[in-house]
Amino acid sequence: MAQRYGSTYSPDGSPKPSAQPEGTPPQHRPFDGKRPSRVGARSNLLFYAGLPLAWKAFSAEPIVMAGYLAALGCLVGAAFLTREGLKAEEAYEARKISRRPAIPRKIFGSVLTGLGLGLVGWFGWGPVETVIFAGLGTVLHSLAFGFDPLKNKGMDDIDTFQQDRVSKAIDEAEAHLNAMREALSRSGDRAAETRLDAFIKTARDMFRTVEEDPRDLTAARKYLGVYLLGARDATIKYADLWARTKNAEARQDWFALLDDLEQNFTARNEALLLDSKTDLDIEIEVLRDRLAREGIK
Repeated sequence: MAQRYGSTYSPDGSPKPSAQPEGTPPQHRPFDGKRPSRVGARSNLLFYAGLPLAWKAFSAEPIVMAGYLAALGCLVGAAFLTREGLKAEEAYEARKISRRPAIPRKIFGSVLTGLGLGLVGWFGWGPVETVIFAGLGTVLHSLAFGFDPLKNKGMDDIDTFQQDRVSKAIDEAEAHLNAMREALSRSGDRAAETRLDAFIKTARDMFRTVEEDPRDLTAARKYLGVYLLGARDATIKYADLWARTKNAEARQDWFALLDDLEQNFTARNEALLLDSKTDLDIEIEVLRDRLAREGIK
């Protein structure tokens, strides 16, 4: 069977076995469960779309120049809101249970795009062109980037107070994971970044489990808070040490720490899922007893 090449100076640092030993749980790959990000070239190009207005503004009369610069500001603001709206939408879609974004950034981006192009039409042409440019800008932006999520997802019959507690705990846990990723990106250790991505996937599996059943938050709170906080601090110290000294022993200890954390997160998540299965079995048994009492098979 084919085997991936690896050596001391390969990105992953060591050869990878073609198959895992029997009885061991499958390891997460870096891109498992991920989707291509839509926050890319299209949204970034919006920042450059209005730059010709700067050139045109400084070759016009003062009033017209002010109008063109205001239009440029609207278009840049629209680009920023659109990019942030796409990020918020991706975070919304990544969770099974999620609140709609508090600010409809993409909708505001469409309005600002229409306003900016309307100003261009007003100062460059006339009233008719203003209406045409504003309408086309708003409609085309909306068609290109869509609308923001306008309703909560998966929150029917869920205690809002409990869900708010879960959302706050998961947001803090995500902040710890992001801090770990940022620290490793500065260290230049690509193998460590790959290993961290696998651990993040395991941690987020627990996040989704807790979101689906907020009652699990009590059992998972140490994992979302204390353990991830300690992992964040250890990762930051390791990244700084590796960037300065390339200490192999510290690297080995950090990898061992992630192995231990991943095993514990996996075990806890399986226990939470087992509790959910037990609750389901109880509900089924109660329903069957009720149907039996009513003479229904």
